[in-house]
Amino acid sequence: MAYDYIIVGSGFGGSVSALRLSEKGYKVLVIEKGKWYAAEDFPKTNWNFRKWLWMPNLRFFGIMKLSIFRHIAILSGTGVGGGSLVYANTLPTPKSAFFKSGSWKDLKDWENDLKPYYEEALSMLGATKNPKLCAADLGLKKVAEDLNIPEKFDPTRVAVFFGKPNQTVKDPYFNGEGPERSGCIFCGACMTGCRHNAKNTLDKNYLYLAQKHGAEILAENEVYDVQPIANSDGSQGYEVSLKNSTKFFKKHRKIKTQGVIFSGGVLGTVKLLLKLKEKSLPNLSDKLGEDIRSNNETLISVSGLDTDKNYSEGIAIGSILDTDENSHLEICRYGEGSNAWKLVHLPYITGSNVVSRLFKTVGKLLKNPVDYFKIYFVNGWAKSTVVLLFMQTLDSTLKFKRNAFGQMTSTISSGKAPTPFIPESIKLVEAYQKAINGISTSFALETLAGIPSTAHILGGAVMGENPTTGVIDKDNKVFGYQNMFVIDGAMISANPGVNPSLTITAIAEHAMAQIPNKQL
Repeated sequence: MAYDYIIVGSGFGGSVSALRLSEKGYKVLVIEKGKWYAAEDFPKTNWNFRKWLWMPNLRFFGIMKLSIFRHIAILSGTGVGGGSLVYANTLPTPKSAFFKSGSWKDLKDWENDLKPYYEEALSMLGATKNPKLCAADLGLKKVAEDLNIPEKFDPTRVAVFFGKPNQTVKDPYFNGEGPERSGCIFCGACMTGCRHNAKNTLDKNYLYLAQKHGAEILAENEVYDVQPIANSDGSQGYEVSLKNSTKFFKKHRKIKTQGVIFSGGVLGTVKLLLKLKEKSLPNLSDKLGEDIRSNNETLISVSGLDTDKNYSEGIAIGSILDTDENSHLEICRYGEGSNAWKLVHLPYITGSNVVSRLFKTVGKLLKNPVDYFKIYFVNGWAKSTVVLLFMQTLDSTLKFKRNAFGQMTSTISSGKAPTPFIPESIKLVEAYQKAINGISTSFALETLAGIPSTAHILGGAVMGENPTTGVIDKDNKVFGYQNMFVIDGAMISANPGVNPSLTITAIAEHAMAQIPNKQL
């Protein structure tokens, strides 16, 4: 075999797998469809669509992808380091309900069994409390005070090296084995890619150390087939077919490996596995594509009208408010000058049908023409705007499947359809507007089609006791095949209700701990 393991994707699950397997003596290849990005390669603002957006048909090979389905619009990351390139650095631990619900709840005592792996993940990702509350955070703190829950407000725990602003130092995390780092300057540009070497992206920890242990990373290539060799259960290994993902003329290759780990995120892993189930991997569970969760999120923007405030200052998410046992609110920001989102934002409107929402939109514009003119043309969107990220642990699920054209589509699986019009979210938007003297806008699809947005799509290859209840077992092994794993957001088997990156990392650590060292 050319490799012991091929890992498809370089996000949180793939990066953990690459390091831990290479440490155990295995020969590892990580295949990533996105590009390598050094600090200076990231866009200065999100107006640089070529470096910000992943839209290959337009020759945009950036770090963020927007995928629109019937029931949900999804933001995801692309590039070496996966979602860590675009995520907001935030590393909360879910509440107890997460570990005791969903298809995985009876497989282990997850809350206790995962504790050491959460600690390991926090250490590897360089987690620390945000030391600086800025204008947008103080607005959230005021909301907490107005709601009489000041004790529920807290600075976030984040994967950022603060140090001294712009001062480069030797590796502060891994006894000198990691790369040099520079202190955060609180520019707010974490989600367009950190140009200041302060964000603890995966290429600066797990992937960096994996390469030191011999792991190889092949960027700008996409896997399109995985065939078992000789034996239908994969016990003799697999042949992985891949092609270039950024060139006009695609170069195709086939590589043999003893094992395969799917770590392309929900949109990569589930889409690929649904395709492979039709021919190459027919023994995959029929549960594939089910139990897709959106984290019950809403993303609503509030723009302040006071020109003396700069809401872009800080880190991407600097504070969090636990509004009740099921709900959380975080404020998100973009760096000054990253105003492109305003092109797809309309006044925030709620309503049961598109006609009423359109009438309300026109009415709101006519009622507040000066305020909306300032938002779109005067104040600078990122400097004046806070994005409110609302999340809930309350559950509803979607199902992804392939249509006749080979594209993934969404249907409702259980519970109500995801909605941007969650009553608790609406109240918090109103409270934040009042706190900062602002007005609200949202992604146009929410107004026009009632489709909510999420940056945390989860599930589709969930854990179960057997193939009738899940796609993978408690150790992330794929039912029906040998030495095949799913280790990414697709494995998440309940609704965490908080940013899931830490949880994906912890479960990946747990899965890798079950694999023995390579026998020489």
